[in-house]
Amino acid sequence: MSEAVVVPGARDVRGSLDAPEATDSCVVACPPHPQMGGSRSNPRLTAVGDALVERGVAYLRFDYGPWDEGTGELRDVANALDWARERYESVGLFGYSFGGCLALVAAADAPDLAAVSALAPAARIGDDLDAVAAIDAVACPGQVVYGERDDTVDWQPVVDRATERGFEVAAMAADHHFVGQSDDVAAAVSEFLAARV
Repeated sequence: MSEAVVVPGARDVRGSLDAPEATDSCVVACPPHPQMGGSRSNPRLTAVGDALVERGVAYLRFDYGPWDEGTGELRDVANALDWARERYESVGLFGYSFGGCLALVAAADAPDLAAVSALAPAARIGDDLDAVAAIDAVACPGQVVYGERDDTVDWQPVVDRATERGFEVAAMAADHHFVGQSDDVAAAVSEFLAARV
C-alpha cells in the first residue's frame, strides 16, 4: 500500500512511497513529461516500483509541481532526493523519458547518489538541461535503457556518451512506450538499481 508524501520545497510536489517492511534504501522515480500526461502513475514507473519493492527497496514516485520548462521540475527532483536522503541510508534515482533526462542531470549534482537509471531519456530539455553533458559529471554507477525503435526522443547521443563512460546500456526491441514490455523494463531497471542501493 502506498503512503502519501508531500515533498518539502517551494513548489507543490506530491508523491507516493511504496516500501517493504524494513529497508535502508530508496529509489526516487522521475515521471515523463507532465504536459504529455506524465505522472507518478505511469505504467513503466509503477512496474519498476513493484519490482524494486519485491527486492526490498523503497520507491518514491512523485508528480512535478506547476510546469516550469524543466527548471522547476529539476528542483522537484533535488527536493525529492533530499526527502529520501533524510530517511534512507542509500538513495538511487530513476527516470523515464523527460524524467530520464532530469535523472541524469540531477545525478551530476548528487555525489552521494548510489546509482542512476534512465529509461528512454531525452538528450536535452530546452537549452539548459543537457543529459549528454551531465553524464560526464555523474559519479555513481549509471544505466541507460532504450528502445531501438524509439522515434520520440533523441536517445542516440545519450546512449553513445553513456557507453563511452562505461554505463550499463541495454537495448530493447521497442518504441518509446515499451508497449507490452513493462515487465522486461522493470526487470532490467530493478536488477541494476537493487544491486547498488
